[in-house]
Amino acid sequence: MQRDPCAPRPRAWDRRAERAGRSPAATSASKRSLIAELPGCLRYALRAVRWLCISDIQGDEAALAAVLAAAERRGYARLLVAGDLCFPGKQPLEVWRRLVRAQATCVQGVGDKAIATIDPSVIRGRDDHERARLEILARARAELGELILAQLSKLAPSARFPMPDGGELLLVHGSPLDPTEPFTHDMTDQEIRALLGDDPADVVVCGGSHVPFDRTVMGVRVINVGSVGEAISGAGTSSRHADATFLEFRGRELYVEQFVVPLGEAA
Repeated sequence: MQRDPCAPRPRAWDRRAERAGRSPAATSASKRSLIAELPGCLRYALRAVRWLCISDIQGDEAALAAVLAAAERRGYARLLVAGDLCFPGKQPLEVWRRLVRAQATCVQGVGDKAIATIDPSVIRGRDDHERARLEILARARAELGELILAQLSKLAPSARFPMPDGGELLLVHGSPLDPTEPFTHDMTDQEIRALLGDDPADVVVCGGSHVPFDRTVMGVRVINVGSVGEAISGAGTSSRHADATFLEFRGRELYVEQFVVPLGEAA
């Protein structure tokens, strides 16, 4: 029997049931019954979906490795990265390779666009600091090579994801109004509202400011995930940490867990 091409596409579970000659409704009921008989921890694992969200790695491969190792002990289904991947740290190529292996979804940050498009050989630094940054930029570009630089230049400024509750999540380095202008923890609701613009997303996951926070303004949840490579560890401390955030979807509910990963003594 031919299927109506305008009808909703059956779920994979239902298609397998039809091929086996079983009713999709009966099969779904059987599936729910089997899940109900599992131990509580396994039922939770089947129903919950966890995403790892990070930002501002800044070319620090050791910090990225520490975050991924800590997150893997808990488990996660998807890795989202809100930009600034490879610059100005010392391991831009290793950061890129690790993100590729992890099948991360990355959006373009300010640093990503700079390293992909700026030719430091045609810029004269005004002072020692600028000249040092240009040297770092030149080394990073040489290490990454033309192919990866082209991929960095093509990263989208934002990415959208459907959520289990039917809402939408926006991943962006800065803000919906301007991907280069970040939300900060000390902004007023009015300032955050202005940077949200008229974007329809229900949840915004972002970086840029290096300080994590979780706020809801005008019904939109803004989750800044801080920084992996340049987290602000607080005045008077000699140790470093990396910021990371878990988003956990339990049924139709979203739970946010922001955590830090110790990195040892500051250089």
